[in-house]
Amino acid sequence: MASSFQACAAPRATSERSLSTQYQRVRQQTDQLCAPLSPEDCVIQSMPDASPVRWHLAHTTWFFETFVLKPAVRNYQPVDPSFEYLFNSYYNQVGKQFPRPQRGLLSRPGLDQIKQYRRTVDARIGELLTAERELDDAILQTIELGLHHEQQHQELILADVKHMLSCNPLWPAYHSPRGNQNDSPAELEWIAGPEGVRSMGHHGEKFAYDNEGPLHEVLLQPHELASRLVTNGEYLEFVADGGYQRPELWLSLGWNTVGEQNWTAPLYWHQLDDQWCEFTLAGLEPLDLAAPVCHVSFFEADAYARWRECRLPTEAEWEQAATAPQVEPTGNFVESGLYHPRPARSAGGMQQLYGDVWEWTASPYTPYPGYRPPAGAIGEYNGKFMCNQYVLRGGSCATSATHIRPTYRNFFPPDARWQFSGIRLAR
Repeated sequence: MASSFQACAAPRATSERSLSTQYQRVRQQTDQLCAPLSPEDCVIQSMPDASPVRWHLAHTTWFFETFVLKPAVRNYQPVDPSFEYLFNSYYNQVGKQFPRPQRGLLSRPGLDQIKQYRRTVDARIGELLTAERELDDAILQTIELGLHHEQQHQELILADVKHMLSCNPLWPAYHSPRGNQNDSPAELEWIAGPEGVRSMGHHGEKFAYDNEGPLHEVLLQPHELASRLVTNGEYLEFVADGGYQRPELWLSLGWNTVGEQNWTAPLYWHQLDDQWCEFTLAGLEPLDLAAPVCHVSFFEADAYARWRECRLPTEAEWEQAATAPQVEPTGNFVESGLYHPRPARSAGGMQQLYGDVWEWTASPYTPYPGYRPPAGAIGEYNGKFMCNQYVLRGGSCATSATHIRPTYRNFFPPDARWQFSGIRLAR
């Protein structure tokens, strides 16, 4: 997921106090998300793309120690020098990293030791933010970046835990079920988007990752976007029509992936006794036909759109819809406690642009005109991944409402399915 910063707009007179409050809130949110988990839950790595919860807890703490405390505190002594190797993700300018696919082999340091590591670094960050001396702007910006970085890992924790629990034949639940709504889906409408030359990208002083800018112009052709997300019921029609057995619907690499991975339905769908069910963070539940389809790859989203004689929106088309005056950045985010997409409420206007599921776009993840990555190790996070990835927009039910904005560019490889990703059609 994206991760470098563009700006920190907090006034200098209140920056330290504001960041101190934000820091405590974000770190406590991580602890709350981990509260339902056992120590055994926190050590498992269910696939190479996922990470153990314990690693997430350590890595986000390592980020603050490495990029904030070390530069800001004279003669800083790290909590444990070995953590720089164990919990560095892919910052090559910092040093070597423990191999990502093997993170589940690290039974030590244990969960208690990592929790103590978090408490120690939290205390040191707290001292830094409440000290009499004024902090450099670069340090304040990096703290804000670290908070958004941790919010990304909060979402990864939920996605990784869901995949881990799905591997258990007992279908264990992360949290109590909220009830399956099974409402009728809102009627789908086609809403015309703007045409001609438009501005796109982040501008202003509020926080944004570097890959969201610079502001630039794009040319939009006549187009329409679906008013809501594709539902499970609609995607089930694609499955029933042999969508996964029809090569003419798939990109070549997608068709190869379908065969190699034996895909027959979205991730976490199961057909039991002639009934379709879906594994959720509340356990195995009957498939809610009105809820947005979730955990589909770019390949599946593209094939479904082709089956519907439509296409996926470009990220420029999506951003123009999301920045329309009547659209508010509200939706089903992690704060709802559902951790699952819910149906569109009613017809009328653009819906579900924010929250519920990340929306695949047809746009490859490439730099905007004039983009330059930041200097130093932090600049590695975004720019070097602008290859073989596709952009997703809008956030999901696992995203924090304070983390999303219209210009936010998420990105994943086209075969990724374990994230909370879904489909909006365009034509």
